[in-house]
Amino acid sequence: MSVRVGAARVRALLLTLVTFCVVATTATACAPGDERARVVVTTNILGDITREIVGDEADVSVLMKPNADPHSFGLSAVQAAELENADLVVHNGLGLEENVLRHVEAAHGSGVATFAAGEAADPLTFRAGEEGGSDDESGEPDPHFWTDPDQVRKVAGLIADQVVEHVDGVNEKTVRGNAAHYDEQLAGLTTWMEKSFADIPDGRRALVTNHHVFGYLADRFGFRVIGAVVPSGTTLASPSSSDLRSLTQAMEKAQVRTVFADSSQPTRLAEVLRQEMGGDVQIVPLYSESLTERGKGAGTYLEMMRANTSAIAQGLTRA
Repeated sequence: MSVRVGAARVRALLLTLVTFCVVATTATACAPGDERARVVVTTNILGDITREIVGDEADVSVLMKPNADPHSFGLSAVQAAELENADLVVHNGLGLEENVLRHVEAAHGSGVATFAAGEAADPLTFRAGEEGGSDDESGEPDPHFWTDPDQVRKVAGLIADQVVEHVDGVNEKTVRGNAAHYDEQLAGLTTWMEKSFADIPDGRRALVTNHHVFGYLADRFGFRVIGAVVPSGTTLASPSSSDLRSLTQAMEKAQVRTVFADSSQPTRLAEVLRQEMGGDVQIVPLYSESLTERGKGAGTYLEMMRANTSAIAQGLTRA
């Protein structure tokens, strides 16, 4: 009898252990088959780029949800644990993920390999506007490198290097092949964007946005940055009445009547600018800092850039 009771207890203990492992697969690797390497990416734009490179060689977990704001999104306790247990963390850096940086730093401090893509992309400084005459006096680096696909080509190649170096078990040939294929797609995107922008008259190649986000695109494709409704590189800032007045004066001087506003952010401030200029302002939505869900207009980086290019070309040609 005692032997049967002991065996029953052992079976119960094993069943409990298996159940615990299944429930805790996000935090441990105790479940059978849960041995795949994991790459954790902070933002969804970088997440899409990384998935193109990694393919099926490892799990890629993206922390930022579609249509979120990279400047303000935060992490749950489970997501913070994902960073601590990753083989590689890919993040933008340069102050973009303002509420996530401390978690990335903690993961790095515990020995997790981390890669700051923005720091590797020859960062520009924020530009106050061509009409203002010079770069922002703060000299802060601009984290929005993805608006220039040539910068993304460089970053994508470096992500491939990081994956090969730090993620155990991946097939280097496959990762390099994925990166080469994606590089071809990015090169094609650059060529297509150049052709799409070619018909915009020089006098209309001017950008006003809801905040400073398209400096890299302007630098690469020959646009002037007139200014932004929120004169900052982060959506967490707010404009003063003097900021709006300065922007409306710059727009009047440059004869600009089109404002490009992030589709995932409220356009209230852009509407205020419309009122300041007597209503004669066209507001064109763009996907600037976040992808959408699949099938919603900007489900991938390539789709986002093509949609933005078409919107900018049409908005400035018809202005």
